[in-house]
Amino acid sequence: MNWELLQTYGPRMLAGLGLTLQIVFLSVALGAVLALPLAAARMSKIKWISRTAYGYTYLFRGTPLLAQTFLIYYGAGQLRPELQSIGLWWFFRDAFWCTVLTFTLNTAAYQAEIWRGAVLSVAKGQWEAIHALGMSRASGLKDVIAPQALIVGLRPLSNELILMLKSSAIASTITVPELMGVTGLAFSRSFDFEVYLWAAVLYLTMVETIRRICAWLNSRLTKHLVR
Repeated sequence: MNWELLQTYGPRMLAGLGLTLQIVFLSVALGAVLALPLAAARMSKIKWISRTAYGYTYLFRGTPLLAQTFLIYYGAGQLRPELQSIGLWWFFRDAFWCTVLTFTLNTAAYQAEIWRGAVLSVAKGQWEAIHALGMSRASGLKDVIAPQALIVGLRPLSNELILMLKSSAIASTITVPELMGVTGLAFSRSFDFEVYLWAAVLYLTMVETIRRICAWLNSRLTKHLVR
């Protein structure tokens, strides 16, 4: 263990870790807000709405996140006059916010499909029971369907969170000083591969923490299903 190297770059890597967590949790939270209406649009019986939502999910799930990040960050520079005229250049000139926007749009597509699959997995008899009890569709969805769909979708959603955490390293390619960006800077100055081992340990720790929290939530939500 190179203690001098750790003393020099350890605090910077922890700061990069904090920025990584900001990007991931902010993107996933905003993506969740966008995913719910998107999932509803995917299940809509109005064709143009469902097809538009399908096109969105197809685009963001079918193209690399790296390409999406470059398209938004570098593509915004080509539209600088237009963005300045509407007062949005301050947002798109900042690599951090471009990363958050890209990650939000990307994870929303995945979360929408997870929610759609979870809702469709609920037995049709549940909808029939809602109608038989005279409940409105909105209240039935909130009180009956959503809790059951959450049990089905929790593990895929936790996997999506973990994937977004690992994909956050892409932000370093557009100069965002998150964990991998700081690690790369430390290696370029020290040429000691040990810094990448530290980064790997930090990522593994975060992934294991998320896994354990989601496993605990799943056990709490499904305890009535376990003998």
